[in-house]
Amino acid sequence: MNMVPPTLQGASLILFFLLSMSSLLLPSADAFAAEATGAQLLEQIQNVFIDLAERVRPAVVNIAPISTSARSQETLRDRSPNNPGSGSGVIVDKQGLIVTNNHVVGDAKEVEVRLSNRSKFVGQVIGRDPDTDLAIVQITPATELATVPFGDSSKVRVGQWVLAVGNPFALDRTVTLGVVSGLDRDAVRLSRYEAFIQTDASINPGNSGGPLFNLKGEVIGINTAIINFAQGIGFAIPSNMVLQVVDQLRSRGKVVRGWLGVGIQEVTAELAGKFGIKDTDGVLVNDVFENEPAYRAGIKPGDIISKVNGRPIETPSGLSRSVAALLPGAKIDLEIVRNGERRQVVVDLGERKEDAVVASIPPPPPVPELKLGINVQDLTPELAEKFKIKDKKGALVGKVEVGSAAQEQGLREGDLIKEVNRQPVTTADEFKSAVAQVKKGDSVLLRVVRENRAFYSVLVPKEK
Repeated sequence: MNMVPPTLQGASLILFFLLSMSSLLLPSADAFAAEATGAQLLEQIQNVFIDLAERVRPAVVNIAPISTSARSQETLRDRSPNNPGSGSGVIVDKQGLIVTNNHVVGDAKEVEVRLSNRSKFVGQVIGRDPDTDLAIVQITPATELATVPFGDSSKVRVGQWVLAVGNPFALDRTVTLGVVSGLDRDAVRLSRYEAFIQTDASINPGNSGGPLFNLKGEVIGINTAIINFAQGIGFAIPSNMVLQVVDQLRSRGKVVRGWLGVGIQEVTAELAGKFGIKDTDGVLVNDVFENEPAYRAGIKPGDIISKVNGRPIETPSGLSRSVAALLPGAKIDLEIVRNGERRQVVVDLGERKEDAVVASIPPPPPVPELKLGINVQDLTPELAEKFKIKDKKGALVGKVEVGSAAQEQGLREGDLIKEVNRQPVTTADEFKSAVAQVKKGDSVLLRVVRENRAFYSVLVPKEK
């Protein structure tokens, strides 16, 4: 079948409308024949979903974490299918490898796995990746298990039919039908690396970790979340991301990701005006970490990264995913915009490490500077050492005036100002001198470091 209606309900309405119209225009015998043909078509469509559900359901399992105390006090036979925290999973290997969500297994080392034939196993959690909310579980069956293949999520299109299978509210292997509602949803804030497939196929508590199928019976996503108080808005991790993570978890026991070594932020309309670009033309580099890959390649704060290996980058999360999908040591081609000029930069990626966390800086004695609504003072070596600040120079914010431009843009005590309108400032006097040069009515672009992370902010000075 080359063409598929957007939903079964929509297809039925359209078909019956056409049949009704045809009954007015055709002789009764022809109308009867058209109606019979329409009924056959609907039955064929129905059989596609019936066959698909029967084919894939045996590979879907129920998963429930087992605590140490629970393991010692009860057997698998005694455990209730309504066990709190239970979710779903999908068998991807005949020898018993199962993919699920990291939030389904939690901190458990062992989980109860219940198959479609109601047999139960104790599964070992052999790998997890909180950054994508994925985990893998291994059971040891006596015979080979039913599996399902993975599809190519890059070929998924908005409007195509999908089937979700899982165990919502402990209702084993529930099947729901819907369409793909959106792609590359990356602002859901459920995990570090997001590019979710959005679907209106019903997903409920207990569906987490279960598969999202296309009409070929291929897994194109792992269902992971819903939006509370919304109907028909569910999210699945794309299959290509799942395969990449699972392969590394199986071979390495952990996921190793590429590292560029920059701080980045979205290009807002205000920032775009300051940098002379469109607000969709890449992401803004607000910090370059010393001796990291981007630093060695010559990337600078204020550069706009617009492409990675020839592919346009529009959001910070998109850049993070593109880099994290590559292994340390890989070479990537970046297109950057610097001072309005485009240039190509090749970077040898490093390995991503966990981010350091630095405590906030208590406010030092203020030096008045009221035009922007902030008081600043020099950052001395003693203060830098005392408050564990990497930078040795800059204008340290001691106070933010209530109702000021600085407060409106979220500046706060302890922020370290490194640049004013793209010009470095190393002292409080340099900061005041730079601000004094701002013409009436002009905005000010600040580069600020907070807890050793940099960002740009645009302030509109208020009259004194």
